[in-house]
Amino acid sequence: MDLRQLRYFVAIVEQGSFSKAAATLNVAQPALSLHVRNMEADLGTALLFRSPQGVMATEAGEILLRNARIIIDQFAITQEEIRGHEAEPAGEVRLGLPGTISQILSVPLIIAARKRYPKIKLRIAEAMSGFITEWIRESRIDIAVLYIPVEDRVLTSYPVLTEELCLLGPATPMEGIKTPPFGPLALAKVAPLPLILPSANHGLRELLEREATSNSLDLNTVIDVDSYGNIKELVEKGMGYSILPFNAIAREVREGRLRSWRITKPELKRDVHLVHPADRPMTNAVSAIEALCRDTLLELAATGQWSGAKALR
Repeated sequence: MDLRQLRYFVAIVEQGSFSKAAATLNVAQPALSLHVRNMEADLGTALLFRSPQGVMATEAGEILLRNARIIIDQFAITQEEIRGHEAEPAGEVRLGLPGTISQILSVPLIIAARKRYPKIKLRIAEAMSGFITEWIRESRIDIAVLYIPVEDRVLTSYPVLTEELCLLGPATPMEGIKTPPFGPLALAKVAPLPLILPSANHGLRELLEREATSNSLDLNTVIDVDSYGNIKELVEKGMGYSILPFNAIAREVREGRLRSWRITKPELKRDVHLVHPADRPMTNAVSAIEALCRDTLLELAATGQWSGAKALR
């Protein structure tokens, strides 16, 4: 096997189709099929399984896929080291972001990267935190920004920002529900309110449930919905209250469409972490984008563009 065959194999599995991989690689489909047959003959086992839903890796194929990604990354690092460590960072960098962070960070980061590192091609993948964590473990992305810390043999992370969580409610009182008084509210006063929250497998919901449990409280969740936009619309229509990052509701509060309260005893916050691999070195380009990502996050907090966020020094 050679490096070209490994790249072809990774593309086929990621695209789930020989035809899509051929179009992406600009290689004839019969040539891809021949390469796979030669690899299977060399290894003495089937690497791909063809089904009506597409092409999938077999168990042996998954082993090859995992190691092929590492080999390809290591080769890219070797090329960069040979060309000179002090050279201008160049190449592709893949960054994973949850949707709520992407809405704030993506545009200013892309603009800054284009100005400072014109030879770097920045690709941003947006998904839920669980998928992003899986992608970086599989080397499908190079770095990530997540709301949860990750520290193990494969990944490492460090906090950059912390953002405030607050109670939001409708601008007009709900029928049959006493509107909370102005000023900060203890979590014990928030928990009994009819709450509209993300579902149980959502990172924010897990944080809220953990805080409630540690304070011997039960959250009165009446509606589960994962979309922040839907949560805000339901609250605005008087269907309940919610707990979200202040940045997510800042505009609606300014416009008088929603009310907000700070939560104390305990104060609810969540941290923003930069995550990168711990089991392999980063290229100059990845290191440059990671540093730029950290600087951009800190600037967004310092200038108030990320409302309710503060730098963690």
